[in-house]
Amino acid sequence: MRTSRIRIAAVAGATTALALGFTAYANSATDSGAQTHQSTGTVAHAAPYTSAGSVEQAAGQVVASEGHAPSATGQQVTVASAKKTVTSAKKTVAVAKKKPAPRATSTSVRQCSGDEISYDVLHRFPKQLGEHLLVTAMNADSKSCWVTASPSVMLGDTVNVLPHSKKDAPGGTARITLKPGAKVYSAVNLFADGKKKRTSTELSLALRDQGGDTGPAVELNAFTSKGAVSKFTWSSADVTNWNTAKPYDF
Repeated sequence: MRTSRIRIAAVAGATTALALGFTAYANSATDSGAQTHQSTGTVAHAAPYTSAGSVEQAAGQVVASEGHAPSATGQQVTVASAKKTVTSAKKTVAVAKKKPAPRATSTSVRQCSGDEISYDVLHRFPKQLGEHLLVTAMNADSKSCWVTASPSVMLGDTVNVLPHSKKDAPGGTARITLKPGAKVYSAVNLFADGKKKRTSTELSLALRDQGGDTGPAVELNAFTSKGAVSKFTWSSADVTNWNTAKPYDF
């Protein structure tokens, strides 16, 4: 019986000791858990706060930097536009420099008034087939001028203007520009096959404009090839247009 009690006591003591050990272990575990919880709580408060602040600060820097971006971009666009404008302006200037000066047109040349013209009348083929008065007009001025159509001609003391020759080439209303010293020619065709004949050494001549109106007339004498005043006879006559080539030059 003593042995059983001792064993029971020993078992009880062992149980008590075991319980105390568990209690100590539990307390130790509780303290460790508390410390762990405290550490965890610290980490839970510190880490999110610090990282959030850093992120917010970084975000603020990004926002700030982004706030400057449009201004920089605007400046770049403005500079690019300015460069394009300058380039366009340079191209315009280059084109303006390369553009040739306008040439003088025929409208810038004045009409011959008659005062600047030197005339010469040559009696050709007297009393022969093809008899005519060759009228030569030369620009004796220092500036160009133009003539057109046929001259207005009256023979002797008559007051009838000679008609245009039907044998002349068609047209003749174009302007012929006479540079200084240049010459044009017209022919007064003489026909003496009619009953009523006239004789003279003179003729009156005036220039026409493109509308057919005439300017002041000049009185001219006909000459032979030797320079002597020549008489001519006609019953009818007509006149050709001005031409740069001599008519009936054969």
